[in-house]
Amino acid sequence: MKFSESWLREYVSPDLSTQELVDQLTMAGLEVEGFEPVASQFSKVVVGEILKIEKHPDADKLAICTVSSGEETHQVVCGASNARQGIKIPFALIGAKLEDFKIKKAKLRGVESFGMLCSERELGISDKHEGLMELPADAPAGVDVREYLSLDDSIIDLDLTPNRSDCLSMVGLGRETGLINALDVSTIKIEAVSKTINDQFEVDLKAGSACPRFVGRVIKNIQLDAETPLWMKEKLRRSDVRSIDPVVDVTNFVMLELGQPMHAYDLAKLQGKTVVRQSESEEKVTLLDGSDVTLAENTLLITDDSGPIGIAGIMGGLSTSVTETTQDIYLESAFFAPTSITGRARSYGMNTDASHRFERGVDWKGQADAIERATALLLEIAGGDAGPTTESVLENDLPSIPEVSLRLNRVKRVLGVEIEESQIDDILSRLGFEHVSNVTKDDVTWQVKAPAYRFDIAIEADLIEEISRVYGYNNLPVRTPRTSLTMAPVEEGVINLNKIKDHLVTRGYQEAITYSFVDPKLQAVLDPEQDPIGLANPLSSEMAVMRTSLWPGLVKALIHNVNRQQTRVRLFESGLRFQQPPNTANLEMADVRQERMLAGVLLGPKMPEIWGNSSEVVDFFDLKGDVESIFKLTGAETEFTFDVGQHPALHPGQTARIMRGTNLVGFIGLMDPRAQKKLGIDQNVYLFELKLDEINSRHVPEAQSLSKFPEVRRDIAVIVDSEVSAAEINACVESATDGSFQNLMLFDVYQGKGIDPNRKSVALGLTFQHGSRTLTDDEINKFVDEIVEALTIKLGASLRN
Repeated sequence: MKFSESWLREYVSPDLSTQELVDQLTMAGLEVEGFEPVASQFSKVVVGEILKIEKHPDADKLAICTVSSGEETHQVVCGASNARQGIKIPFALIGAKLEDFKIKKAKLRGVESFGMLCSERELGISDKHEGLMELPADAPAGVDVREYLSLDDSIIDLDLTPNRSDCLSMVGLGRETGLINALDVSTIKIEAVSKTINDQFEVDLKAGSACPRFVGRVIKNIQLDAETPLWMKEKLRRSDVRSIDPVVDVTNFVMLELGQPMHAYDLAKLQGKTVVRQSESEEKVTLLDGSDVTLAENTLLITDDSGPIGIAGIMGGLSTSVTETTQDIYLESAFFAPTSITGRARSYGMNTDASHRFERGVDWKGQADAIERATALLLEIAGGDAGPTTESVLENDLPSIPEVSLRLNRVKRVLGVEIEESQIDDILSRLGFEHVSNVTKDDVTWQVKAPAYRFDIAIEADLIEEISRVYGYNNLPVRTPRTSLTMAPVEEGVINLNKIKDHLVTRGYQEAITYSFVDPKLQAVLDPEQDPIGLANPLSSEMAVMRTSLWPGLVKALIHNVNRQQTRVRLFESGLRFQQPPNTANLEMADVRQERMLAGVLLGPKMPEIWGNSSEVVDFFDLKGDVESIFKLTGAETEFTFDVGQHPALHPGQTARIMRGTNLVGFIGLMDPRAQKKLGIDQNVYLFELKLDEINSRHVPEAQSLSKFPEVRRDIAVIVDSEVSAAEINACVESATDGSFQNLMLFDVYQGKGIDPNRKSVALGLTFQHGSRTLTDDEINKFVDEIVEALTIKLGASLRN
């Protein structure tokens, strides 16, 4: 919102410079984006009158003007198309300065010129330069233009937050400026204009709380060709509003002054009665700007017997617009609830001054005052006969003013400063808030009611904010927060998630954070067996379901990187997956199973591209090694087993299911080639996904003394069936030993000549050590025999000679 500083000072004029004033407004919560002078710096420019005009003898586009500067006449050569006898214009005398340009005596095409006639751009008033700036006919010749137009002024550009709609008017800004400076504010004396005719126009309110008050007035016999006074034109111009005609200028002026948008209809074009109602789907209206709008359902309309004649609170219709032939008008001043206007203008691609105010809320008690103010100004400027003011009200649908409790102790606690009870009373009074205090032994409580123009006061925090603004943010103490900190206990048996993340980063992974909403098509490729939870109002078709796995988001990120020439990708993510029971008709929150997961994807070379590194690409065992390294953080890596598994997104021959005892931990493997093809990936992609709750518990290490006695290693080779896994052998060996057994090393596997084709030879290194003595050969032989016996019984093994 732009406004003139001098206009503001008509209401209240604190002893502050322009810079100090804008700083003060900003610190009070009314942010000033900037300010600029109304005009550029110039001197010796006076009101001139063209007494005579003649054609230039040697130039078709130039004219020789005789110009009066009040006491003298001057010959000036001018090329403006609107130069004519009798008009008043800004006249720069010899020696005048326009910014850095000095006016001197000149000769144009052989004719001497003593000065210059100015356009608005030359005075820095606007960019308009198509012709001379024309001044009112009654402007006194010879008077300094800067003084006559009050150009020692600034235009202030205010950027208000949506909750401060009360400051979208000069009255509101004056009220706020007076409040923060503890000054009295000059008020506008609005008196009812007596009727001189009895004409009225019927209004029917059918929109309930969307429009509970509608004030109107018929004014006949106006002179639309009357000139809007200079003072009003200047105030409009400095508020970035163009002057059009007296009716439009007056309604815009009242909107800027009181904050109440208004509209004028050509009375002769209205049919029947005015009805305020909600639109029906596919209704159409042609607006003032000539645009044809097809209306959505539940758009608030102003209608008459001919149909829609305007979108309420946004823009009037062309069919009833005021034109140069209009003589009789119907003035409208209504209250439209913010909820009925919010978003409507944007939905139709519009943004008007009226919608900007109605969306944020206007004073729902101020409609009659706006009508009276507009009527008085219009009769003064354009004449006419005013009918009675008619007010249509739905009392039960008018907004209610909430009563808000304010506690002194709460003010102190929130602001960190002790404000006296009397000072808070004074602040509430200056704000115009009705309040009653109740003093108790422990506290003081106020019951507060805000005026109708303050839509933003609803809870105690709103009142405390107002007190802090008026008290002054700069006066609030600056303190370093202090608190007593107690070190939170850390459970040693739980692995911190950040430790797992740091570990993966050290292994070359990068953490990704993806949306919990994923593309249903991508979800179906990577987890087709799970029925995802659909969203009622998705942000887009690609974010329509909740993820049942972390893989869709990670794979999408991988594809994004590959498409941007990233040849080596290692990503991991921790987060929730969301699953529902199968065949659930009416899903409730309690039915949704949320599990914390850790997942990752790998693609490309094992090592970064460096001259000394191999270009070998990752395989299943690289992935398995990374996952096993996570398990080592638990101190119980032997509890985890890798079994042959099946997953719809993974290659049938390169998929492992991970178990911890009887609990499923997750899956690792190569992406199924069919899935890769659907996703347009032409390289092998390896994935893992683990349940965090299954891997975040760890064994707490216990200190033990090192044995002083020697280790003994015995190597044996056993023949087992080809299907027997290393994990099975390991489990069998450990089950057959006691505390003297230290380590098992599987160091060779052989299949070939001398071995049954369906069997294999496995070489095992067995290490033994006792904590308090040296083991004898007999004891070690016994341990080995027990291990061989266990392998024979459980796995059908035989000792290889």
